[in-house]
Amino acid sequence: MTMNLLDKIDRTKLPQHVAFIMDGNGRWAKKLGQIRLFGHKRGVKTVKEMLTAAGNLGIRYVTVYAFSTENWSRPIDEVSGIMGLLSNAIDDEIDNMMKNGVRVSVIGEVERLSDPLRKKIAYVIDRTKNNNKLDFIVALSYSGRWDIVEASRKIAEDCISGKISPDDINYDLFPKYLSTAGVPDPELMIRTSGESRISNFLLYQLAYSELYFTDVLWPDFTKEELYKALISYQNRERRFGKTSEQVKK
Repeated sequence: MTMNLLDKIDRTKLPQHVAFIMDGNGRWAKKLGQIRLFGHKRGVKTVKEMLTAAGNLGIRYVTVYAFSTENWSRPIDEVSGIMGLLSNAIDDEIDNMMKNGVRVSVIGEVERLSDPLRKKIAYVIDRTKNNNKLDFIVALSYSGRWDIVEASRKIAEDCISGKISPDDINYDLFPKYLSTAGVPDPELMIRTSGESRISNFLLYQLAYSELYFTDVLWPDFTKEELYKALISYQNRERRFGKTSEQVKK
């Protein structure tokens, strides 16, 4: 089945950037009679599998919604458990990232994280900064609204200091102030677990992304499920406001 799905993918029409909302870890664990953290732990394995599959296909950027600003309101033991999993994942995967050319970056309110975790994140970012096969962007303590507000604040500061003029503010300038500056917007956003919303994720960047929703829970999301999403993406017509006739010219 895997080869059949792979045969249907046009390698010349792959998205540069795929973003994931990794939903369903808790429900997956509950189905097995386990605590939610058990599902999050299995979800980390799925992230590794997605990076491998994306890298093998030649997809250049992968962004995952690891922890939202709203997730801080979850029970303290779950939050601390997730942070522990993230810390362990850095330790466990740093060598593989170096071997596979994965460059790591983190977007979000990282100042809300513990000092040890921030130091570990800074370490992995510095260690992988020269890798150039795949950019792995982790949205951690992230909010799309925060991203837009922060960009607006920075623009206001630069206007006040005279670095830019209000007349300079346009669709080309604004993305340069977002946390994803320099990264192309995702062409495809995948959300698992049957939810059909973007939940404050990359609000500006997803303006023209193709959205793919699946009932599969994140721990069960395999490379075959990724291939299905890519096939769906390639069967869509991306018009960006134009008519079909204009696109086909």
